[in-house]
Amino acid sequence: MARYLITFENGSMDHIREEDVPEVGKAAHAVVQEAKDAGVFIFAGGLDYGTMKPAVVGTDGVVTDGPYPESKELIGGFAIVDVPAREAALEWAGKFAVACRCAQDVRELMYDPEI
Repeated sequence: MARYLITFENGSMDHIREEDVPEVGKAAHAVVQEAKDAGVFIFAGGLDYGTMKPAVVGTDGVVTDGPYPESKELIGGFAIVDVPAREAALEWAGKFAVACRCAQDVRELMYDPEI
């Protein structure tokens, strides 16, 4: 089994009308429940940029603001699944894409036998 990080960019759900947000949330929660039922769910969540600004902590311990919200590099939400192969991760990403109405990025997490 391998763990995969499935993400979408911050702002990629901005096209969703306010009245459709509850339906999208319900659909996303249904995919999470399906992943739990299938035994592949590790963790998922959305990132809130409204209450806390992103920060970077350098190797010297200095904290700086950034990256900035207008940056394309910010993650809007994510899920981690533990599946047998990349193809299965892509299938789960497809389910999240449909539920969240936005494209998903899929990356395999490096294996660490000590974790």
